[in-house]
Amino acid sequence: MSDHPSAEFGMRSDELEGLILGALEQARGQGADQAEAGASLGTGLSVTVRHGDVETLEYQRDRAFTITVYFDQRKGSASTSDLSAAAVAEGVAKACSIAQYTAKDACAGLADAQLMATDIPALGLDHPWSVTPDQAIQLATRCESAGRDSDERISNSEGGSINTARRERVYGNSHGFVGSYASTSHSLSCILVAGAGEDMERDFWYSSARDPAALMSSEAVGKKAADRTLRRLGGRKIQTCSAPVIFPAELARGLLSSFVSAITGTAQYRRASFLLDAVGERVFPEGFRMEEKPHLPAGPASAPFDNEGVATRDRVLVDDGRLQGFVLSSYSARKLGLQTTGNAGGIHNLLVSGGGGSLDDLLQQMGRGFLINELMGQGVNTVTGDYSRGASGFWVEDGQIAFPVTEVTIAANLRDMYGGIRSAGDDVDERGAIRTGSLLMDEMRIAGD
Repeated sequence: MSDHPSAEFGMRSDELEGLILGALEQARGQGADQAEAGASLGTGLSVTVRHGDVETLEYQRDRAFTITVYFDQRKGSASTSDLSAAAVAEGVAKACSIAQYTAKDACAGLADAQLMATDIPALGLDHPWSVTPDQAIQLATRCESAGRDSDERISNSEGGSINTARRERVYGNSHGFVGSYASTSHSLSCILVAGAGEDMERDFWYSSARDPAALMSSEAVGKKAADRTLRRLGGRKIQTCSAPVIFPAELARGLLSSFVSAITGTAQYRRASFLLDAVGERVFPEGFRMEEKPHLPAGPASAPFDNEGVATRDRVLVDDGRLQGFVLSSYSARKLGLQTTGNAGGIHNLLVSGGGGSLDDLLQQMGRGFLINELMGQGVNTVTGDYSRGASGFWVEDGQIAFPVTEVTIAANLRDMYGGIRSAGDDVDERGAIRTGSLLMDEMRIAGD
């Protein structure tokens, strides 16, 4: 439980908890068998500087309250952004009224009481950044200037940006559980354009962290964005072929997010997944391992409990290439005759074991093939596993980048792609919920000229 004062929120966390407990008591008083409620308060600052001028300066302040009630497995929900006592009472009454008109659902209801988190660990998620608008403008300006001034071929900019946010979340239910924690997120980014005439390319880079002290420097982000943009100049098309492909770490996590989507309880009970009933099957190569680590200190997806108050815990999702279990909330678990895995609200820090070395090492292993730099389009079907997306990147010969490649389409089936992972790199990208290094695939179809 967090009881620190939250001056920027205008309320303390203990006041929020009192609001939640009061709403639950009101729901019980109106006949609800079960009830759960959540409240959140958030503040944020966003700044974008383009060509040295402030393009946007935004300050965000939001609040939300949600109540869900159950009457004999009939569910009603209501929400409001007004946290006054009157608004909360009205929300409870509306939720109770709605429940009278909904159909019974045998799988509806709270997660089991014995699964509630009883110990809320300190995960180091709250690192407020007292950056002022003027300081944020200076940081964004330095970031953009470092990129624009690094090379005369940088011809334009979409700006340097600073984003900082802090949120307090409280959740409680009629099992007697109430828990709260605060978290922060901060980022620094830069988008640049290089070249002239028809030969123009755009790229970016960003740094993000819970703790602002862990961010890359403004200058480093700007220069990294410039380097990535410049190396794309002179791109050419290639002939259609089949070849090994490398997904760099920053794109590999998106590829693996399709795997997570396919093994969610919702996809499974709706029978809408290319990995139906795949627990125990070898989805990835031998030796491939994937673990969920919800209590990783300052992790981008760390959480002491999920959206239903269920205690989060470490688990192995893939061991020696075999799927060990699904990603479940209490509702989807009941639909499947299973138990929740504490993933109501999503996955918590999925770590892929590496061992393949650096990106340069993977290039050497590949020898000849395609290194992706950017993916375009939404051609991913998690029902059939079909994967087809526009791409740009670099052609590799003898383990070295030979030239930039533009306007190709890569295609395969996700089942074949996952099973065809030849190596996972150690160059782990730690900026998202899925932490993985670069992935070297055996072969994909690359459509060019």
